[in-house]
Amino acid sequence: MVTDGIFRRAVVGFVGVLVLIGIVVVAATQFAGGFTPSAQVILMAPRAGLVMNPDAQVRLLGVQVGTVKSIEDLPDGRAAIHLAMDPDKLSAIPSNVAAEISASTVFGAKNVQLIPPANPSTASMTPGQVLDAQHVTVEVNTVFTQLTSVLSKIDPAKLNQTLAAVSAAFNGRGEQLGQSLSDLNHYLGAVEPHLPALAGDLDVLPTAVAAYADSAQDVVNILDSTSSISDTIVDQQGQLDTALMSLIGLADAGNDVVGSNADALTRVLHLLVPTSDLLRGYSPALWCGLAGLTVLANQPALKDPGLPVLSGLLWSLDRYRYPSDMPKVAASGGPQCTGLPKLPYQTVPPFVVTDTGTNPWKYGNPGLVLNSDGIKRLLFGDIDGPPRNSAQIGQPG
Repeated sequence: MVTDGIFRRAVVGFVGVLVLIGIVVVAATQFAGGFTPSAQVILMAPRAGLVMNPDAQVRLLGVQVGTVKSIEDLPDGRAAIHLAMDPDKLSAIPSNVAAEISASTVFGAKNVQLIPPANPSTASMTPGQVLDAQHVTVEVNTVFTQLTSVLSKIDPAKLNQTLAAVSAAFNGRGEQLGQSLSDLNHYLGAVEPHLPALAGDLDVLPTAVAAYADSAQDVVNILDSTSSISDTIVDQQGQLDTALMSLIGLADAGNDVVGSNADALTRVLHLLVPTSDLLRGYSPALWCGLAGLTVLANQPALKDPGLPVLSGLLWSLDRYRYPSDMPKVAASGGPQCTGLPKLPYQTVPPFVVTDTGTNPWKYGNPGLVLNSDGIKRLLFGDIDGPPRNSAQIGQPG
């Protein structure tokens, strides 16, 4: 019985130890996230950094969306950081999200920051996606290491002399240095708006330089020709002086002629003003007439020599009457082209009724003249007397 009691207590103690070990293992696994579902995402970075550890946080806009599961060093020197992302939050992360490795403080541990893009994609991040780190924060100890390696190669005595020379150079010139920095800031502010134009000029500069290089031989030939011309001018300077003297004499003679006749030339120009105004006003009609002559001159030659004439009989127009048919001085008919410069074949230009004094169509179409005055007076009322060239002055026309 004593043996059974001892055995029972040993079994209970062993089970109790196993339960304690199980509780510790479960707690540690839960603390490490072993029971939390996760989606694996890989972040490729130039380096992981000295203070990047597993279980580092992955944040998006300050919200934790995952942790760093492990860090793998690749043969090319880069680092593949395996991220354990929260599956429930993947749908809120766009697939084109950017990432960088940063630290909250200078000496603090690093974490992964997801940066939303300016134009987020409609697709969400998926498990197994590979991201590229855009930036990895440089650690202070790395800076110290590089600075130490640089300082180890500097001679302290020479550094002391250099610093003493710099101190002597800046001593008493603080105001001037500050003004120089202020002027530099002003100049940079003035230049900055023109940087896009400067970048464009630099882009086209190779093309312009190539064009100048291609035409270099032509430029050299032009310079050689210029040298030859200069030599010719030097050799012929006597003739050039003679020509210049002749031009001076001609200018003096012209000055005498124009100066002595200045009033007469002025009056002539004033007298030409009305004529030139008239020509300017009737320039469209003059152009039509000259253009019509050009068309006529370019007509093909006739098959047979001679002048073809097409004749026929038409009703006569109304006779010339006085004083309604007297021509008017300074009439206001204006320029008329009436179909010129190109008239279609077998086309008669229309008669343009203008205020020039006579209008052969004022009584209608021409026809037989039978007691025309009586008919016209019946239709149109009193009209002017008989034609001016009629032998029967005072009788009905």
